[in-house]
This record gives sequence, structure tokens and C-alpha cells, in this order.
Amino acid sequence: MALFFTKTTFFGRRRAAPCSHAANPALRVSMDAMMDASVYLRETGAPATEGNPVGDGELNAIIDEATRWLTDRQNADGHWVFELEADATIPAEYILLNHFLDEIDDEREHRLARYLRRIQGKHGGWPLFHDGDFDMSASVKAYYALKLVGDSVEAPHMRRARAAILAHGGAERANVFTRFTLAMFGQVPWRACPVTPIEAVLLPRWSPFHTTKVSYWSRTVMTPLMVLYSRRARAINPRGIGVQELFRRNPEDVRDWMKNPTGHWIGETLIQVDKVLRVIEPAVHRLFRGKAEAWALDFIEKRLNGKDGLGGIYPAIANTLMVYQTLGYAKDHPHYRIAREAVDGLCVRHGDIEYVQPCLSPVWDTCLASHALQEAGLKANDPAIAKSNEWLRGRQVLSVVGDWAHNRGHLEPGGWAFQYWNDYYPDVDDTAVVVMALDRANEGDVNREAIKRAEAWIKGMQSANGGWGAFDAENNTEFLNHIPFADHGALLDPPTVDVSARCLGMLAQIGCPLTDPVVQKGVEFLWSEQEEDGSWFGRWGTNYIYGTWSALNALNAVDVDMQDPRVRKAVQWLKDRQQPDGGWGEDCATYWKERKGEVKGSTPTQTAWAVLGLMAAGEVDSPEVERGIRYLLDAPRDGGKWQEELYNAVGFPRIFYLRYHGYSAYFPLWALARYRSLSQGNSKFPLTGM
Repeated sequence: MALFFTKTTFFGRRRAAPCSHAANPALRVSMDAMMDASVYLRETGAPATEGNPVGDGELNAIIDEATRWLTDRQNADGHWVFELEADATIPAEYILLNHFLDEIDDEREHRLARYLRRIQGKHGGWPLFHDGDFDMSASVKAYYALKLVGDSVEAPHMRRARAAILAHGGAERANVFTRFTLAMFGQVPWRACPVTPIEAVLLPRWSPFHTTKVSYWSRTVMTPLMVLYSRRARAINPRGIGVQELFRRNPEDVRDWMKNPTGHWIGETLIQVDKVLRVIEPAVHRLFRGKAEAWALDFIEKRLNGKDGLGGIYPAIANTLMVYQTLGYAKDHPHYRIAREAVDGLCVRHGDIEYVQPCLSPVWDTCLASHALQEAGLKANDPAIAKSNEWLRGRQVLSVVGDWAHNRGHLEPGGWAFQYWNDYYPDVDDTAVVVMALDRANEGDVNREAIKRAEAWIKGMQSANGGWGAFDAENNTEFLNHIPFADHGALLDPPTVDVSARCLGMLAQIGCPLTDPVVQKGVEFLWSEQEEDGSWFGRWGTNYIYGTWSALNALNAVDVDMQDPRVRKAVQWLKDRQQPDGGWGEDCATYWKERKGEVKGSTPTQTAWAVLGLMAAGEVDSPEVERGIRYLLDAPRDGGKWQEELYNAVGFPRIFYLRYHGYSAYFPLWALARYRSLSQGNSKFPLTGM
């Protein structure tokens, strides 16, 4: 849910009151400077690109076609929203949710089942991303969901799935969240789950654990989950279906449920703490459960967020519904009904197949689509840009002081969320990208106040180490990733390269010079995070290509010398990663350190990122860039959308992956249009901090 922008060149105009600092005339890298790099390559005999050279007519035709395709898909109110697809887990959980609540919808569930069967892996189980390895937890949930829908355990696909699960150690090897689900369906004892007492919400802020010390997504998922755990919630499961055949051992006989998620001694210590908590838990419940549940319900109800749901994310919304069921809320209770509507609103149907999105991404899609179209030449007076800017201005969070205020209470709100509405949780990354989209449109005073509010908020959200997290500042209590509950490794929201790069690009674009202390600290953070091979890690996009593109654009935006050896090392890394077909690709498996460099094939999205990163570093005339552009021109398209099955983003590394369906529409267009601007020396297409 975080963004990925980077700058490359700024507008040739000057803001009247830039950034509250004196503007540095050398700050904005001009189009002429970028063209100088092209002239240098030509004059020094850069090698010619092999294969079919890029012709202006072909380039213009595809840019025009992609531009029309994208503008045709804009909603009447000015926004874009594309599908956001994850793995089998959430469609399976939706079926499990219906059976927990006794709200079975056979028609929809059969469509979901067709989707689950379609994405079953060749290994028999279900992967976390397209053509990925077997994943135990996704496979257990998918199998259970299909059995609930009515699939026979003797059906060939169920036999293959069961064999794969058992071969990999059985359902007892599933992760913590899956064990919570199995416990609620009576398939494992509750001691299979780490102690997660609701009373933890009452701990003082100075205690080792506090809800403000974990990420927004953890906070919104854990709070209702702690109620479910403390109540030992039980699914209605009207058909009485279980999956004991997936276990290699009787779950009642298993004694080693708790695992050390990191292998660190802290994790071993916290497993012992878990054992102590189990002994005292009954007494704690008697004393404090009522007060803690009241706190949790108040937390949830303040953040119900209408039809967008708690936190705007499926797991938090589903947990909320199960809490209301467990606490006896009537199904026509207003809170129950709105949570149900929020969950159902995430379903996407394609004929006789359906899946469930983890969340919706309209703000993200809209600001990225706007950038691509502006790169292609659309101006503020074009209806597509004017309408999208108006829609984006109306989505700025100005009145709600969100959870970010726990660490930054002095700030006024001014950010944008990722979803339609999620006022308690504006996204730093989205905010930076929205500001760049509004600013580059050059609409005069109409965006001034929105940008000013966002600038102050972004600056204030910088963490002490110079970087920016996605939703919180200083969300880096690292020892919490060692608790047994955190086997997903994503309990926190620390600063990342990609989000920080977008913030730097935004600040540079609106006039903040390299001498600005906020910018200086941000640049130092980027350098400190560079990998030994020259690349940067991509937290929210797959993976090092994404991170390296982000960093290079930001460094260009703040006027770092593109001949700096560290920049050249990153450029060489990108060049070395180009595939024989001229494109770039990077598998989601690269989030395992031992698999860095793994590639299944080139993708239009990752090729666009690589080309944009190289052009930011002055490589517009390099043979690598021309071959990348050639790849994009030749790659299969459906109108203005490039075909792409491989996943291109990540929710939680090694746990949860994403396929943004819009990425293969606006990023290739963006790269082609920027290439046209730079290679043709067309200064009416200025580049931005993205």
C-alpha cells in the first residue's frame, strides 16, 4: 500500500513560496542537463543498439493508444481504480468467514472455488504468487475452503493438495494466523495459538508491548483478533466440516506449537514468557477482560470507516465481523451491517469466477495514472487531469487526527489514504505521489493549500534515522518481531527506501533544496541503505529493481551528482540485470536473501521501472534503455494495457504478495512517454520527482 515515485527532472517554473526554504537554482535538473548526457553518449561513441531501432512513429502510436485506453477507463468523478489481486488466502478466508457466521452464499462461494482451483500450483498446493513455491498456510486454507464449498476429498485436485500438505509436514506447520482460524473451527486446540490476551490493550505506553508500537495493519488486525482469542471464539460451521486429514499428528498431541520466528535468543526468551502468560491468563481475564473489551470495541467503532471498513483491509474487517458475531450482535445491527458491506465490497467477479481483494487502491491508482498521462503530454486543462486533480483534492484528510499522532501529535493532518477513505491511516507514500501529481499540473493557486498542508505533514513524519515509514514515524521497536505471534515478520512499519525516495522526490519537486535539513537526512538514509552490489531493497514493490529505480529518481531529484560512484554502481547493477529479450524481471522469491537475483521472466512493469531508473541517471541514449523501450513496444498488449501475470508488489515480504492490475497500464506508458521526452529533447514534457 505504499507508493513508488521518484523524480528525474523538475518543472522549468518556480513556485512563489517554495518549501519554506530558499530555493536553490541548481536544484531542478533541467531537461537540457538530461539531454547533455545523451549528447555525451553519442559523441563518445556509445555502442549502437542491436535489433530493430525505435522509430518515432511507432513510439508515438503506442503512447497515443495507451493514453486513450487509460483515459477511457477513468470514472466519471475523475478517479481510477484497478483490481488488486493477492493469493488464495483471502478468497479462502472469505468462504471460511461465511461458514463462521453461518451466512453461506453458495453461488458466490462456487465462483470463488473455481478461482481457487484455477490458481492451484503444479506442486499440488497453493503459492503466494503466480508460479510460486508451495505455501503451507495458503494451501491449508484453500483446501479447507474448497471442502466447505462441497468439493470431495477424493477429487483429484483435493488429493493432490492433501498429498502436498502432508509431504510438507502437515497442517500443524501452518503459520500463526492460520492456526487462529483452525482453532476457531475446532481443528486445533487454542494452545496452538500464541497467548494474545485482549488485556494487552490496557498496558501503559512505557511497557514493552503497546498498540502504538506496532504498525497500523497490525493494530487493526490484532485488536479484534485479541477479542476472538480471549473469548475462544467458535465458528458456527453449520455443515460441521473439518480437515483433520491434513494433520500428520493428532493436534491434541502436538506440544511444540510455538516457534521462534527469527531464531534469535530473544525469540527463545519470549517463548518462555508465553508459557508464563498461559498460567496467569485466567486471573487476568477475570480482573480486566470487561474493561479491555470495552476499549477494543471503542477503538474498532471509531475506525469502522463505513463501507471501506476497519483499516480498509480485509483481515481487519473480517475479524471485526467475527467479533460482532462472538459478542452476540444482531445481524441487522448497524455496525455489523456496515462491516459486512465492507467485506463484500472487496469481491471481484469475472463471469463464473470470483476472487476477493485484500483492499482497494483508488488513490494510488489515480495519482499514478495521472502521472503517466501528464508524462504523455496531457495538461491541467485536459478534462482527465482536471477531474482527477479535483477528485484527489477532495480525498485529502484534513480533519481526522489519525493514529500517526501517537508519535507526531504536534502535526496537523494533511495526508492521503490509499483507499477511498481511511482517515485514521493516511499513507505517506500516497501523499508524496499525490502532491507530485497535483504540483506538476501547474494549476495555479487551486492546489496551493493542499500541497502546503501535505508538505508540513510529510516533513513531520520523517523518522530520526532520516527515512519515512508508510504510515507511522519511529515504528521500529524491533524486538516485537521476535514474539511468537510475529512469525509473519511484518509487525512493524519502519522507514523504507521506496517510501523515503518518494518523499524526497516530492520535497525536491516543490522546491526544497539539498541543503534543507530534512532532505539532507533523507539522502543520508538512502545512502545508508544501499546494498553492497549497488542496488536498493524494494519494500512495497518487487523488488531490488523497484527499490533501485526509486532511489535513483530521488537522488536525481535532489540534485545529487549522477556521476557519483555509488550512482554508477547502481546503474551498472540495473544494466547487468537486463534479460536477453531486452526487458527486466525479478521474482517475488527474491525476498528470501538466498534467492536474490531469481528471475522467471521479463515483465512490462519491472522493465518500465528499470528504464525510468536508468534515464534518471542520464542513460537515455544507452543501448540498455533502447532495448528496454524496444521490449515495451513489442510486448503483448490488450489495447493500452500490457499483459502481465507475474506479481509485481508485496504486502509482507515472504508472506503476502500482490498483483496491481493497473501497473502494467500506467508504468509502461510512463516509461515510453519519458523516453520520448528525453530522446527527442522535447522540453514541453518536464519530468517530476518520480
